[in-house]
Amino acid sequence: MSSNNSANAAPAAVEKTIVITRFDPDKDDAPHKQEYTVPCEDNWKVLDAVNFIKDEIDPTVSHRWSCRMAVCGSCGMMVNGEPKLTCKTSLKEYGDRVDIEPLANFPVVRDLVVELDGFMHKFESVKPWIKRVKEKAEDKSALHEKKLTYTQSAEELARFKQFSMCINCMLCYAACPVVANEPEFLGPAAIALGHRYNLDTRDEGTEERHEIFRGEGTVFSCSYANECSEVCPKGVDPAAAVNQAKFGAVIDWAKGLVLPRAPRAAD
Repeated sequence: MSSNNSANAAPAAVEKTIVITRFDPDKDDAPHKQEYTVPCEDNWKVLDAVNFIKDEIDPTVSHRWSCRMAVCGSCGMMVNGEPKLTCKTSLKEYGDRVDIEPLANFPVVRDLVVELDGFMHKFESVKPWIKRVKEKAEDKSALHEKKLTYTQSAEELARFKQFSMCINCMLCYAACPVVANEPEFLGPAAIALGHRYNLDTRDEGTEERHEIFRGEGTVFSCSYANECSEVCPKGVDPAAAVNQAKFGAVIDWAKGLVLPRAPRAAD
């Protein structure tokens, strides 16, 4: 009996050294490393170890997390130098020492928390919503009376669905070598989002977005290192979106040389 109980027992916790980059702007001149010895359970993710430190060892550690289901995108961190979504990254992938840092290429607010304002401004700049050309009042009234909607087929949805799966985890920005050298670069996630709406058959703002994409620090700044797609936890493939957006922006520019422009879509 005792041998059976022993065989069914859960694996014993394994001690690991978790190294967290600490930074308190009120008292630190620069970030520094702090080590913690953590008894890690066999099924733990990286986020479990950070939460254990916060709850049981050092409540001053600051980090972001929410859903623990790889949906909200808030727990992105650098793990042994690579951008990872820590709620889905198993500690078993690493040895006895794990180095956790805030996401690269972002200003650090405190410890593992980074500033998001610049990132959100980039998202807003690609106009991530369906834009329609202004319609006459009588046309809108007729549309309302007929109870018509702008529908899509399954095939039309499939054109952009992949690029709509982004959870704003920002791992692609932390991995992007262009963002590292050109902080004003629009970035892979924002470009992929804009491209998603350009592929949407209900949208009429494509020309305006292509104009944005032809601007400085946008799609043509990308060197196609493909690092963004390598680290994406949802398979969005932003590198493909960037290259498709490059092609679309060039074709749109060429068409504009020979064809009259349609009225600008309203916000």
